[in-house]
Amino acid sequence: MRAAHGATPVPTESSTGAAISLHGIVKDFPLRRGKAVRALDRLDLEIARAEFVAVLGPSGCGKSTLLRLAAGLETPTEGVVLVEGRSPSELIAAHRLGVAFQEHALLPWATARNNVALPFRVAGRAVDRERVDALLELVGLAGFEDARPRQLSGGMRQRVAIARALALEPDVLLLDEPFGALDAVTRRRMNLELARIWMEQRITTLLVTHDVDEAVLLADRVVVMTGRPGRVRHVQQVEIPHPRGSEVTRDPEFHALVDLLTGLLDDAEPAAATT
Repeated sequence: MRAAHGATPVPTESSTGAAISLHGIVKDFPLRRGKAVRALDRLDLEIARAEFVAVLGPSGCGKSTLLRLAAGLETPTEGVVLVEGRSPSELIAAHRLGVAFQEHALLPWATARNNVALPFRVAGRAVDRERVDALLELVGLAGFEDARPRQLSGGMRQRVAIARALALEPDVLLLDEPFGALDAVTRRRMNLELARIWMEQRITTLLVTHDVDEAVLLADRVVVMTGRPGRVRHVQQVEIPHPRGSEVTRDPEFHALVDLLTGLLDDAEPAAATT
């Protein structure tokens, strides 16, 4: 098993082959008196189809803004965002984007099965009950189909949220700190669960996280951002073979990568806040 420790200054996938492409991205948020805070500055990032990329960065560096741009929830001040060669809004309209956030946002009155079925109803499609039940089994919730969120643990609720994000077989899965509110033991279990799910589904995945171990365990590449305004500082290839189980976290090369990336995060310096 070998982990590459060399920096890649910019991603090497071409624009034509990328599932997610962000070029020349500037994102400003207006403040009072004509000032603005710059969250992202001239950011370039490409993610290949079926690739799992994790984004790390200091607090406030714009990593969640990056994901929201890919999800079509924000628009860039400058630059171009393409997902599968189209604007995110087109993918949203076609229900080809799956998104899960730290807050699971499940319907509290609905069962796990009905929460996972919700995307079908929103899209105006007949609910594929076989797929819904298969997804609940995929995330380890067979037998809990009729449970409501209050009857489930935090980790189980996040499993439902991920199953819901996968319901319509999206081209791209976007995850913003999906396990951030969980305790350390549950989070580790969910990391291993997500690694297993990704191996089965092979969906292009962008994960925003502040957990370095999580990033190295899950991702094919780890992107480290600078402090605000966010830019790509370092791209690290993770050459640890899939599938990755709990034994990987005990490997010296895993810890060498974690130490390298942690050092880069510790050295990140925030830039000017206003434009």
